[in-house]
Amino acid sequence: MSLFIDTAFGKNGNKAAIWMMRQAGRYLPEYLAIKEKSNFWEMCRTPALAAEVSLQPVKRFDVDATILFQDIMTPLPSMGIKIDFSPGPVIESPLRSQTAIDKLLKPKKEEIAPFVAEAIKLIRKESKTPLIGFGGAPLTLATYLIQGSGSKDYAEFRQFLRYAPQQAHKLLDKLTDLSIDYLSMQIEAGAQAIQLFDSWAGIHSSAIYSEFAKPYNERIFKALGKYQIPRLYIAVDALHLYSEINQLSAEVISIDWRVPIDKVRPLLPTKVIQGNLDPAVLLASEKLIAKEAQDVLISGLGGTHIFNLGHGIMRQSDPEKAKYLVDFVKNFDRDKARQELGLINV
Repeated sequence: MSLFIDTAFGKNGNKAAIWMMRQAGRYLPEYLAIKEKSNFWEMCRTPALAAEVSLQPVKRFDVDATILFQDIMTPLPSMGIKIDFSPGPVIESPLRSQTAIDKLLKPKKEEIAPFVAEAIKLIRKESKTPLIGFGGAPLTLATYLIQGSGSKDYAEFRQFLRYAPQQAHKLLDKLTDLSIDYLSMQIEAGAQAIQLFDSWAGIHSSAIYSEFAKPYNERIFKALGKYQIPRLYIAVDALHLYSEINQLSAEVISIDWRVPIDKVRPLLPTKVIQGNLDPAVLLASEKLIAKEAQDVLISGLGGTHIFNLGHGIMRQSDPEKAKYLVDFVKNFDRDKARQELGLINV
């Protein structure tokens, strides 16, 4: 096993495993060199390029996990959805009617982004670092499909949930089936953990989350349970949803930077906590990075903890600062810190 896998399954050791969301991509010069020759979709859809980009941070830093380079929108074209990036996802024809939802294709598992499976096989062949596959949660995918693109408040989608709840449930049901097949395909190709990104869950009330997100997320996690690999989940700005999220079958809950881990842990008592350094800290000095990283590590001493950022690494980040962070976390002695703080019996 590995430090990341062991920790994700609840082993509370002396070292915190570390990886960083969006560690593969836009802040690395080696990524930008590839991007000069290939656009984003080409990089996602070309297995050799996707594998190369996924492994760039693993080769540069001593992270404990590889995150697959893809986008949460990757499986949607197999349903007949046309997507472009400028730079965020833009849906050519947003779904605003029952007819449009009914017309969505139901692809076979092998028809859903087969290039992803090939990229995973290449990554596993080249690296022994555990590989995390991922997908978008149904509610977050539906947000883009209805809204059409990114938005400040996603008003059209939030309205849609209220005036057409039956249509919304039909769409979410289809997206859940798609997600189960897509994530199962990743695992069968070699992914050793799966993270479900619910990027926009936090804009909703707990009642909306309970009706339109939780049951579909749980269907996915239960379907993946047979593979006996760690299941990770993140919902951003979702403190008000943690009582619902704690009931999901995921082993690991990734939290954002807004609330310290020791304040969140009582709300997620059955879960491994992942997080939660503010990504903006990587824009500061090494001295400040060390202080803030230590604060996160100390806050995480009360239980099992995977160190990560509270959201994706910013494109302005200096790779050398990221390396400094990884090295700092790797050198942090959790047992010594517990002794110094009088937490030896925790």
